Amino acid sequence: MDKRLQQRKRRTALVGAGIVAAMVALSFASVPLYDLFCRVTGYGGTTQQAESASEVTLDREITVRFDASVNGELPWTFQPVQREIKLKVGENGLAFYGARNRAKRPVTGTATFNVTPLKAGAYFVKVDCFCFTEQRLEPGQSVDMPVAFYIDPAIADDPGLDEVTTITLSYTFFRAEVDELAAADGTPETGPGDILGE
Repeated sequence: MDKRLQQRKRRTALVGAGIVAAMVALSFASVPLYDLFCRVTGYGGTTQQAESASEVTLDREITVRFDASVNGELPWTFQPVQREIKLKVGENGLAFYGARNRAKRPVTGTATFNVTPLKAGAYFVKVDCFCFTEQRLEPGQSVDMPVAFYIDPAIADDPGLDEVTTITLSYTFFRAEVDELAAADGTPETGPGDILGE
């Protein structure tokens, strides 16, 4: 009787340990899996990425508006060069965002993005974008950063998007992790006295 009880206890302990190990593995896999899900489905306004421009253009026009913001930890100004572009579905668009480092030291930033309405994310395709890589700006440096994109002609086959005439592309710049690590290694953080005059 004691042997059976001990075997049950061991089995229960092993099953419990297996469940804990599976939960830990899932917690590490959840972020990349969620990111993959968003990119495939456009969920949450996540845009798509393509290697080349569209070869099909439709008569339907859509206005693309541009929005920009900067996290308070990043001493940059950041705004769209143009407020909006009107283009045909499938037509290749090119827009620019301007950024300026207001700090007295080099600062590296990284951009997050989405589109609204969120359901349009599956059809907003970027061919090239400054958001694909981190951006390092020297003290006082100003740059115009391009984004090349098109609206996938497959949007015309989605009746849920028939009423969409405007899509807003939004970016938020944050201090890049590499910049945060450099600051932690002894490079002073940017404070009020470290901002260049406007």
